[in-house]
Amino acid sequence: MTPAELEARLRGVGAERYHDKHPFNQRMHAGALTPEEIRLWVRNRYYYQTRIPVKDGLILAKSDDASFRREWVGRLHDHDGRAPGEGGLELWLALAGAVGLDRRRVEDLSGVLPGVRDACDDYVRLVESNDLLASVAASLTEMFAGDIMRTRIEAFERHYPWVDTAGLRYFRSRTVQAPRDARFGLDFVLARATSPEDQARCIAALERKCEILWRLLDAIEAAGRRPRLSRHAALRADGPDAALVVLPERAVRINASGAEILALCDGAASAAAIAERLRDRHPAVPNVEPDVHAFLASMERLGVLESAP
Repeated sequence: MTPAELEARLRGVGAERYHDKHPFNQRMHAGALTPEEIRLWVRNRYYYQTRIPVKDGLILAKSDDASFRREWVGRLHDHDGRAPGEGGLELWLALAGAVGLDRRRVEDLSGVLPGVRDACDDYVRLVESNDLLASVAASLTEMFAGDIMRTRIEAFERHYPWVDTAGLRYFRSRTVQAPRDARFGLDFVLARATSPEDQARCIAALERKCEILWRLLDAIEAAGRRPRLSRHAALRADGPDAALVVLPERAVRINASGAEILALCDGAASAAAIAERLRDRHPAVPNVEPDVHAFLASMERLGVLESAP
């Protein structure tokens, strides 16, 4: 492909696969999310924000070109800041405060959903396991980030007036930073991806990055569902410390902790609310929220739970 043809293919990946088309983002931009869903997204997306400077550090380490490093290091400054209290991570924590979250609980990452953590860690592994060219290509979702940020600003100002507009400074900063960074990254890829093999690797890396962003939102959307006992399941006591879920073709034995979780699955509370309730009940137990989400996902796979309409 010529550079123009390769650029068209890369932009086509975004047109087809960027996460602005994910149902969760579409509901956000249409004003259909509840405050609980907004907070869930802000809290979990912060983990993705923390991975960005990590992957940028890995990209820096792959380059022997001082001019490349001088340009790319600006991304670290954008996210980490040049001093405490500056940078994109700080702006995201300001957004967390604006939507009513406790900054410390967001910053300690203790409530990050397992699916979100896996998706974001996969992005770091993607960069770790590829060369500089493919790693830069994976970052080219920035070509589409400016547009989604402008859409998001408009959506928050129109549909979520309870969010202090000062908390939207992260979105505003990315309308400037993302197009600038995307231009440098795109020029780098177009200049160096000249063989069919390298061009295919760059397209695949960008597709993989889009898939990771979708997986992140899939996990958040799942945590917003309201689980209840399946219509085909019956819950029975099985001794003092266990329960038995009887299904048409099998039975699933649940320990006391599992039974406590199932008792809260009434079809009214979201999975995220159930996990938070159990965290408050058992403050001394580590990893309560991720463990609850993992348990709920396993029960859904087994047919014990279903989502309320």
